[in-house]
Amino acid sequence: MQVLAYVRVLTTYLGPRMRVLVTGSNGFVGSRIATLLQARGDFVIGLGRSQVAAGPVDEYLCHDLTRPLTFPESVDAVVHCAALATPWAQPAAYQRTNVEGTRHVVEYCARHGNPHLLYISSSSVFYRAADQFGLTEESPIPPDAEQINTYSRTKRQGERLVQAYTGPWAVLRPRAVFGPGDTVIFPRILRAAAAGQLPLLHRADGQTAVGDLLYIDTLATYVLTALDRRFEGELNLTNNQPVAIQSFLVDLLQRLGYPAPHWRVSVAWAFRLAQLAEWVSAGLLAYREPPLTRFGVTVFAYSKTFDVRKCLAELGPPAVSVEEGLTRFVAWWQQQSSPSRPA
Repeated sequence: MQVLAYVRVLTTYLGPRMRVLVTGSNGFVGSRIATLLQARGDFVIGLGRSQVAAGPVDEYLCHDLTRPLTFPESVDAVVHCAALATPWAQPAAYQRTNVEGTRHVVEYCARHGNPHLLYISSSSVFYRAADQFGLTEESPIPPDAEQINTYSRTKRQGERLVQAYTGPWAVLRPRAVFGPGDTVIFPRILRAAAAGQLPLLHRADGQTAVGDLLYIDTLATYVLTALDRRFEGELNLTNNQPVAIQSFLVDLLQRLGYPAPHWRVSVAWAFRLAQLAEWVSAGLLAYREPPLTRFGVTVFAYSKTFDVRKCLAELGPPAVSVEEGLTRFVAWWQQQSSPSRPA
């Protein structure tokens, strides 16, 4: 792939570089970052809960970050990707993984020479149930009690732990990451479409939602650049190409041969249905993920765009366009054997 070729060229000129610990190295985001780091010659230490590494790393630690990290060695940098990223789960599970797990990473760094710490947070810390255009790093972040869901609340709490770290730190807030290997966004949409459970939302004011996306290789390349430039501070990350969300998804469904959504529901009713589904899940189904959540309604009903001039100035232009990223995702999905695909 083009990005891998690029980092291999860098390796030719720069040689072996850093020892980097990547938490969540078996996950969608962490595995891609680890792959690109290793491809250019960095020594990559992966960390995950599985017994074996899912991708190429030089060393692997099987560890649950809900417990303190006792890895004895020091590293040059830590990329903290590990998180509970599902839109719905028990609140205590988010707290253990996203807050206590981050606390243990920060404590490890403080004990081992204060390496550069990059925390992969989430753009959802900004979200409200309303249109939000041109969000920047200086845009107001809702207080914990007003966060859009438990996931965003615990990611924000993790941010504060990182911001109190005495070594060099960066908080990176990607928006709607997609691409081959995605387990969170597009697969859920495709399963709902295959089951005929994907509605088209309509607002009383007639407006349609516009939103930014971020292709996985663009995110991974930005992380590598932030490491190289020793970036410190906060950055919102997008592909800088907002799309009309529902039209974009209909195009995705058409490319993959999935049925187009055939029923329309108002945003107000969608919120009511989602609230009921969440209540049933929490009260009767041990937090089994419901088919509709209020967070999901917010994402599809309201615009969320970002002014990423700071990102472009600090890290450069996106490595892969949204259009090319969608083409790559479609090709990858078509190769998968998945029960959620239509017959």
